Amino acid sequence: MKTNLLSVIITMCFLNISVAQDYRFGKVSKEELLQKEHPTDPSANAAVLYREVKTEFQYNQDSGWYMVTDYFERVKIYNKEGFDWANAEINLYKGEGEDKLLGLRGNTYYLDENGKVQDEKLRKDGIFEEETSKYLTQTKITMPAVREGAVIEYKYTINSPFIFNIDEFRFQEIIPIEKVNMVFKTPEYFIYKTHQRGWEPYKVDKFTRERSMSFRQLEPMDTRTFGKSIRETITREIKFKEDTYTVDLENVPALKEEAFVGNLNNYTTALQFEMSYIDFPGSPLKTYATNWEDVSKSIYRVDLFGAELERKNYFEKDLNNILQGVSSSEEKIGRIFSFVLNKMTWNGYNGYYTNEGVRDAYKKGSGNAADINLMLVAMLRHANLEANPVLVSTKSHGIPLFPTRNGFNYVIAGVQLPQGILLLDATNKDAEIGVLKSSIQNWKGRVVKKDGTSSWVSLSSIIPAVKSTMIAAEITPDLMLTGKNQSRFTGNYAFKYRSDFKSLNEDAQRKKIEKDLTPAELANLEFENLASPGAPVSLKYDFEAMDLVEDVAGKLYFSPMVFLATEETPFKTETRLYPIDFGYPIKDRYIVTISLPEGYNVESLPENVVYNLGENQGTYRYLISQAGNKLQLSVEFAINQSYIAAEDYGNLKKFFELLIAKENEKVVLSKA
Repeated sequence: MKTNLLSVIITMCFLNISVAQDYRFGKVSKEELLQKEHPTDPSANAAVLYREVKTEFQYNQDSGWYMVTDYFERVKIYNKEGFDWANAEINLYKGEGEDKLLGLRGNTYYLDENGKVQDEKLRKDGIFEEETSKYLTQTKITMPAVREGAVIEYKYTINSPFIFNIDEFRFQEIIPIEKVNMVFKTPEYFIYKTHQRGWEPYKVDKFTRERSMSFRQLEPMDTRTFGKSIRETITREIKFKEDTYTVDLENVPALKEEAFVGNLNNYTTALQFEMSYIDFPGSPLKTYATNWEDVSKSIYRVDLFGAELERKNYFEKDLNNILQGVSSSEEKIGRIFSFVLNKMTWNGYNGYYTNEGVRDAYKKGSGNAADINLMLVAMLRHANLEANPVLVSTKSHGIPLFPTRNGFNYVIAGVQLPQGILLLDATNKDAEIGVLKSSIQNWKGRVVKKDGTSSWVSLSSIIPAVKSTMIAAEITPDLMLTGKNQSRFTGNYAFKYRSDFKSLNEDAQRKKIEKDLTPAELANLEFENLASPGAPVSLKYDFEAMDLVEDVAGKLYFSPMVFLATEETPFKTETRLYPIDFGYPIKDRYIVTISLPEGYNVESLPENVVYNLGENQGTYRYLISQAGNKLQLSVEFAINQSYIAAEDYGNLKKFFELLIAKENEKVVLSKA
């Protein structure tokens, strides 16, 4: 009896698991809908329950070989923060041919108040098309009736003529993935290399089988019979070997955000296929594996790139007037960059090939990234500067794992100076010289020279972001801390302040700054140069703060860093998987002068210290002294290398722990 009961329990458990793991479209289970949180990652806002991507090749007499890729995804939404996962973007490429989207379907499933499973279908009002560049259109879907606890799923097929450009297969996201299945089938004629990346281990299985494929074609009939030329449709069958690559993964953990990680997507577990060669029977072998030099030369030879760099008669007169009397390289760069910023408006399109063409874009005053930045390169060259285009892949586009023209989707300008290559992007009206917007600060760019040679360059700025702050404060008899602040920002700091504060009124600016300076209250806040790219941003305000001076048994305790002290480290974990990417070098300096209240003497001061990080990776200096009834503190903090390897994480973590402890040490005053 016990044995039979155990068998029933095991059978029921198996049936429940089978229901929960039915990955067919439309077979969402009640168990999936009842799940309140992810079983292995309770902090997850959503989870991919199943992802399936299957690619195979078909043949058409008119267009030849093309790829057919079927996509299917099922996602569980746990809370409101996970609602974004009910949206999706489908990239459709065009050029010599275009991708076709077929069979798009979607459903949202949820439990009603009676616990019954309900579903709503994706309709036309949840499907949008957006042309993001001359060569790319995005179909965006927004699933209906999304709510906490819902499960959404969608499926579609893409027919693509671009057999050389295989989109990356992603096996990891910032939410958990319970199961992912990838199948990639290719005829024996097409030989691909595989490129794996990411920290999550996986195996690519490969096997070969025979496949037959039928296709129809028009052929002429025997004209001797009918007396005229007639074509009829003939169905033909071909047999060939087919290579199948498969990846099956389960319980893939979410990519976890870490402080200063840069582009987290660059570390996702993924697989990409690179066309190596094509070998058709009876035809010469065609190789496609190449190197970055070949890629650079092929891009430069295209008229929409290389030829546009040679045009200059459309701007010569204007530029000669602007550069009159200027001799230094730095001033030439500044004037040309400012001119292009004011003259040109970015239309929002990426690309490294021009859309309007530099001459028409100049006349129109707008263009895509290539129109504007190739124009900038041409102007810099006209001024006898060593300037070259730099090919870039934006963060959303990923990083190029192997040499391919499709690895890039953006272009900027680079000027060779004695201290290194100065990078310029004139698409952003708030841009600074040597400062790039976050979306294109993605690992490295490829510098392409006139002779076709090329090399990598880091997209991190060679110009440090500098913050200089002076505070004059006093401790009042009622233990308030009042004073004045003056700060000056350059580089990426100035760029960030322009982006964050330029569009706000004074009251909103004050509230935003107060939020970061609790418990200080600000007055007479004043910015300078928020609307003047290239100029340092200045900030002044008066402040008063309670609770920064503590009275304990008649002694006063306070941090001489006032409200500027760093209170907690951004590096909390004991180990680190990913490199640390600050994005740019940092130089911060604070000079704080504090007038002491009458009737008190200094009992103790923090010790002066100097901390060094690695071999010139960073420094921290803390120097405090007393002169009469005033204390003066000088603090300097520098990160000299914007990119620090993960193996140096332990040193960096200790460095931050030491400086935070120092900044929170107290001055002690006792009554005279």
